[in-house]
Amino acid sequence: MSRLLCYRGIKSWALFRYADKVDWTVYNRKRVPCLLLLFGIAFPRLALVLLLLFTTFLQRAYHSLLLVALGFVFLPLTTIVYAWIVNGRHPLDGVYLAALLIAVLADLGLIGHGEYQRRRA
Repeated sequence: MSRLLCYRGIKSWALFRYADKVDWTVYNRKRVPCLLLLFGIAFPRLALVLLLLFTTFLQRAYHSLLLVALGFVFLPLTTIVYAWIVNGRHPLDGVYLAALLIAVLADLGLIGHGEYQRRRA
């Protein structure tokens, strides 16, 4: 139902009427980068392994496999965010510094420590 209401600003009543003429493949392709981003945030260690095996994304940012291995063990989300900043040739200030700090806080468990609160109760 939500995809019927969001498709290119067409009102939902018109979309129900012309649903057989809509190219849904174009709409579904727009969701893939968002799903990959959510996958990388939810499972950063798996995303690191896949990036290391199938791309040169981490090799361009880190010149040593030791740094990637340490990032895998201790700060996986921070490792991905820093590689994104370096590969995009962005300066390490402003929004990018804030994104890196949020990744560090998330890796340290200061953001989203709901599991600890549930166990404690």
